[in-house]
Amino acid sequence: MTATYTFDIFMTLDGYGSYTSDGDWGGYWGKHGPEFLDRRLALYTPDQRLVLGANTFRQFVEILGPSPEESTVNDPVNNRMRSMPTTVVSTTLDGPLVWPNATLEKGDAVDVVARLKEESPVPLRSHGSLSMNRSLMAAGLVDRIQLTIFPVISGRTGADPIFRDAADFDLELLESHTLDGNTQELVYRPTRHA
Repeated sequence: MTATYTFDIFMTLDGYGSYTSDGDWGGYWGKHGPEFLDRRLALYTPDQRLVLGANTFRQFVEILGPSPEESTVNDPVNNRMRSMPTTVVSTTLDGPLVWPNATLEKGDAVDVVARLKEESPVPLRSHGSLSMNRSLMAAGLVDRIQLTIFPVISGRTGADPIFRDAADFDLELLESHTLDGNTQELVYRPTRHA
């Protein structure tokens, strides 16, 4: 049996995963509430392995720090992410990694994740890592896309279009949740469009 791989991503209504330096939105675009935070903690509490690309890993270490003691971000969700078993897929990083429970896998993400799906006794979840996950989608390795859509349009300050240059996919809606009355979480099963 192969492990389920979930591509977990935050985005604006117009499809951006972050904002430029002249954007003054703040974390989660300033639109998170208690239901969102409780849901995130519930999603990350079960045993699973986090899979990150090199760029996202670097951002996590910069923003979250390698430990709660070395970070200005100290909350249950980010502390859980920081403590999870993590595989960092990279052709550019060298170890050792300054992140608890992180291992570095050198090589092509498609090969690494295909092997992880066969070997892992727990589900795999990736947050962010856009280019890596677009490649994994094209290779048919993403079982679920979990989109959390924040109620903002960032047409002027939006950066990192989530699905820029992605292949074409049909999506089957598996779950939907409205959090704090205005944030949407949608879970899809992607199938390559023929």
